[in-house]
Amino acid sequence: MTFVDHARSFAGRPVVDVFRDEPLPTVDTPVSWRFSHWDFDQSAGYTPSEPFRSAFDEFLAQAGPSVESLVIGAWGYAAFNVAPIAQLCAAAPRLPALRALFLGDMTSEECEVSWMRVGDVSPLLTAYPELEVLRVRGGQDLTFSPVRHERLRELAVETGGLSPAFTRAVLDSELPALTDLELWLGTPDYGGDTDVTDLAPLLAGERFPALRRLGLRNAEIADDLAEALSTATVVPRLERLDLSLGTLGERGAAALLAGQPLTHLAELDLHHHYLDVETAAALVAALPGVRVDVSDPREDEEDDGESYRYTAVGE
Repeated sequence: MTFVDHARSFAGRPVVDVFRDEPLPTVDTPVSWRFSHWDFDQSAGYTPSEPFRSAFDEFLAQAGPSVESLVIGAWGYAAFNVAPIAQLCAAAPRLPALRALFLGDMTSEECEVSWMRVGDVSPLLTAYPELEVLRVRGGQDLTFSPVRHERLRELAVETGGLSPAFTRAVLDSELPALTDLELWLGTPDYGGDTDVTDLAPLLAGERFPALRRLGLRNAEIADDLAEALSTATVVPRLERLDLSLGTLGERGAAALLAGQPLTHLAELDLHHHYLDVETAAALVAALPGVRVDVSDPREDEEDDGESYRYTAVGE
């Protein structure tokens, strides 16, 4: 599994950490403030840890009205403590300038992705009608409810396994300004049962008329996705297509090579794949005007005579 690192930039801004009991660092340019409070406390049960709640309240008192971009790291030990979504929603009047939010910026040492308790993230969009960028990382209890939001441009969900219910709820949402959608589909071992059928309205071009970048990443079904995208109606209006971090192999590559033209793309990201050298080179050669990323080639692994392929992020 790929080690998931802390974000060093978010929403086009450098990430600057906030430390409790210390003044906010002086900054000369717009930044993304990163707030985190890690503790291994099981006593709180499935609620945000009290140290996080009180420390975040102090941060809001210092900087709330000026915060335009916010990264939330550990909220206690996230396998026991659910994400502070209710607290973030309640804080909306104190964060009037917020336009970008990343919930769950944790490493595997703080909490594995699939263990992180999140909850329903869609209330964040209701609480922040001016939000333009939302990124969420997590696994347990990760849900979504259909919403309408006029301003959201970018939505990304990082997980080791994305449920069909979550996927369908996103696609049932009205997001007229959405230009960038990134879904980490994962594997069935971690709840990632989303398949091509669940994505049908998106692939048919029926959802999100402003969409220009589509990322279907970290997917065990990468070959199925490539086959579907080879004829999908949504592809001609995309500028960037991302199938990275998954298990793309020869079947998927053959579909991309034989399918509809991809020469209009600015970028095709396939890094972390299971292609041989010749096939990877053929994809690059077939798209001379496109930035094609075929870095990080992987090899099948064997266990008791069976061959396995792994997505970049699982547990």
